[in-house]
Amino acid sequence: MELDRTFNPAYGSGQTLSVTATSQQVTFGRRSRAVTLSNLGSSVAYVRIATEGAATATTADYPVLPNTQVSISKGEDSSVLAAVCAATQTTTLHIIAGEGI
Repeated sequence: MELDRTFNPAYGSGQTLSVTATSQQVTFGRRSRAVTLSNLGSSVAYVRIATEGAATATTADYPVLPNTQVSISKGEDSSVLAAVCAATQTTTLHIIAGEGI
């Protein structure tokens, strides 16, 4: 049985993404097993994590509620995060990879 560990961020690797109704993406380190997302705005952001290349998020993907923070586990080879908001909405996400949740 694996025990959950608190999140250990990859310091210095955080990125901020301005999220709009058009899907946008950022890349981050492959070897990490988790990503923590902080929604700094007042709209829901929908995110999708992918292995590499072009990823497109839709409003059917994982929602990150306004003014919240979540950690999501991911595969070691996943290195792309795509995010989108519903039409006419915008928000800002801070994304940082790391280990544990």
